[in-house]
Amino acid sequence: MLRFRLLGRSGLRVSELCLGTMSFGQQWGFGADEATSHRVLDAYAEAGGNFLDTANKYHGGETEAFLGTWLEGKRDRFVVATKYTLAMDHSDPNTAGNHRKNLVRSVEDSLRRLRTDYIDLLWVHAWDDFTPYEETMRALDDLVRDGKVLYVGVSDTPAWVVSAANTMAELRGWSAFIGLQIEYSLLQRTPERDLLPMAEHFGLSVLAWAPLAAGVLSGKYTRGASNDSLRMQANQDRGRTSEANLAIARQVDAIADELGTSSTQVALAWVRSRGYGVIPIVGARKVEQIVDSIGCTAVALSAAHLERLGNLSRVAPGFPHDFLAATGVQDLVKTERRGAIDAPPWPRR
Repeated sequence: MLRFRLLGRSGLRVSELCLGTMSFGQQWGFGADEATSHRVLDAYAEAGGNFLDTANKYHGGETEAFLGTWLEGKRDRFVVATKYTLAMDHSDPNTAGNHRKNLVRSVEDSLRRLRTDYIDLLWVHAWDDFTPYEETMRALDDLVRDGKVLYVGVSDTPAWVVSAANTMAELRGWSAFIGLQIEYSLLQRTPERDLLPMAEHFGLSVLAWAPLAAGVLSGKYTRGASNDSLRMQANQDRGRTSEANLAIARQVDAIADELGTSSTQVALAWVRSRGYGVIPIVGARKVEQIVDSIGCTAVALSAAHLERLGNLSRVAPGFPHDFLAATGVQDLVKTERRGAIDAPPWPRR
């Protein structure tokens, strides 16, 4: 059975794996139908899962509608997260962005499709550099005070924006973000430069989307030919199937074979190894896929396994991190007696 974690600096209990629902719906030409989506949800719930992630944009709202019908009679047992920001009508500029008008309309539409009167966690889906973050944070706080939203989080946004927004919210007594949703996997480790340290500093939980790098780390392209031509083309366009990335995927396969488990479980186990605050978002179009993903909670990667994967996938820290880590700079910042200075055990703020 899945265990629970506290989400950010809140008392909200959420499953150690979050079920992502972007594959529920068929308006985009792929995805599970409603009956299959409900079977995936049943399997996740039977394993003790309670954390569901969706968005108003997914399949033009069809995903939220599928979820809403499934939640009838059991709504309060689940932590339901949805998002707003992305355009719902490309002919109307006000159906996109993080401004108050789009927020209010989006939330009302999501509540209707989800057949509920409150959203547990509302994500800002992506940074909108046209809208001041002050407007967004104030409008989000209004919805929390109205009881339509309980908690707020932010997705796909630069670290400096999240830092500024949360600092301002704390100073003004508004609802601050408790979670950060980002792409994070063995093939996408650049968040380790700024986003993950920032999240730790503010006590944000990190919800990792695409922890399997759109299937590349599942063995789909390294153990046999994939018949998903659309996904293959998308992964090629994003560079996910480069030779360097396939080498990482093959290492995942090798460790999976050593442990007698699946590549999916090893890739997810690596994400889970990144700390208490990191929660993978797992998606599935079939029941067997969600069952396989849930199995990652029983996989323990050894220090040697983590080192092999870490060495192969590590990214350069970039400036200013590599500059500040240089011995000469450390001598200047902390003196040559720095080795005699005991750092405090608590996070420095």
